[in-house]
Order: sequence, then C-alpha cells, then structure tokens
Amino acid sequence: MKRLITVLLMLSVLGVSTPVILFAAGGADAVEQSAKVSLNAGTVADLQALPGIGKVTAERIVAFRKQNGPFTKVDDLLKVNGVGAKTLAKIRPMVVL
Repeated sequence: MKRLITVLLMLSVLGVSTPVILFAAGGADAVEQSAKVSLNAGTVADLQALPGIGKVTAERIVAFRKQNGPFTKVDDLLKVNGVGAKTLAKIRPMVVL
C-alpha cells in the first residue's frame, strides 16, 4: 500500500492521470508495475518504492551509479551490496535503465 501511495503521488506531481484508469482496470498491481523506475535517473526515494529496496540499499545504488557511471544493464545491480538474485528477480520488471 505504501508503494502504491508513493507511485500515485509521484505521478500526480508529474500531472499524469493514468493511474486512475489503471487502478480501475487492474488494481494496485497494475499501477505499481506501470510506473517503472530508472536505475540511471532514479532518486533514493524513487528506488525505495521498489520491493526489497530500503533507504540504505537505495543510497548504495545511487552511490554506485555516481562512482561507476550509468548502469549498462539491469544485471549490474548485482554489483551493489545489498542487491541479490532474489531481489533483482522481484524488481526486474519494475526497472529500466
């Protein structure tokens, strides 16, 4: 529920009205999956909206990106301390480069 609220707030700030349509058509899961998080542009707050990614891990992702440059593939997340194969499998459909 917390992620849904975060996604809805982010989209409303951007002036996007599609969450209402998606929510009516497919429920909360449709809204959460429709708003993909960019690994190369996402903020700590954006990354925290992903399941299994807390504040510390989100900060590590941003720090890794600053130190090593942009991610070239989603699998590069495995190089970040705190992101393992199970977490990556959960978030893979929700992230883009």
